[in-house]
Amino acid sequence: MDIQGLAAIVTGGASGLGAGTAERLAGLGAKVTIFDLNTDLGNAKAAELGGHFVKVDVSDEENVKAAIEEAESRHGVARVLVNCAGIATAEKMIDRDNQPLPLARFAKVVNINLIGTYNVMSKFAARAITADPVGADNERGVVINTASVAAFEGQIGQTPYSASKGGVMVLTLPAARELSRFGVRVMTIAPGIFWTPMMAGLPQEAQDSLGRQIPFPSRLGQPLEYAKLVESIVTNPMLNGETIRLDGAIRMGPR
Repeated sequence: MDIQGLAAIVTGGASGLGAGTAERLAGLGAKVTIFDLNTDLGNAKAAELGGHFVKVDVSDEENVKAAIEEAESRHGVARVLVNCAGIATAEKMIDRDNQPLPLARFAKVVNINLIGTYNVMSKFAARAITADPVGADNERGVVINTASVAAFEGQIGQTPYSASKGGVMVLTLPAARELSRFGVRVMTIAPGIFWTPMMAGLPQEAQDSLGRQIPFPSRLGQPLEYAKLVESIVTNPMLNGETIRLDGAIRMGPR
């Protein structure tokens, strides 16, 4: 699909990978709506891009439904959804006192990262399939979800996070198969170690140390590099039903 003029939704679009994606899509002529919980950052980013912001909890069904309706009232039926909203935690299954991780803390990560992704994707798709097809391939829309290399090589302390991102990864193919008859594609990006606001809080020495773990280029990935892959997926109709690692060839060790 040609991005120019398309309505797009980016969850987690107030910062990090989501903000980089929102900037890229807006720069290419898309009408962008940002879904995020951070009102201050979300409103500021939307104003910067000439887009729209909606405060959204991606795990709340009614909140997402209303947000998609609001986005549509501003920009028309969304053709592009990029799911970047999520949380990263580092918690062992068994703590130092040999006690299990409280189930609610595991469930919170899965609820936001996996169920939240499904929640927004399903409601986006329900509207996208009603839109008129566009282009030579009669496309109606594309979903791009965000997994992680932790879905492949989860480290110690990443059981909740890896489980949630692994779920996003394996959701990709069956969702793509189901939506194919409507002309809606589904893809997933699995980033490696990327610069995010969380990373920005680390000392430069720590950031450099993390970057050196990546074979090439030996540095943290940048949100723009994630956004460029989003652009490629949107514009290339043969990209469907697959998870793409974006990681500089890193393979995570146990720790």
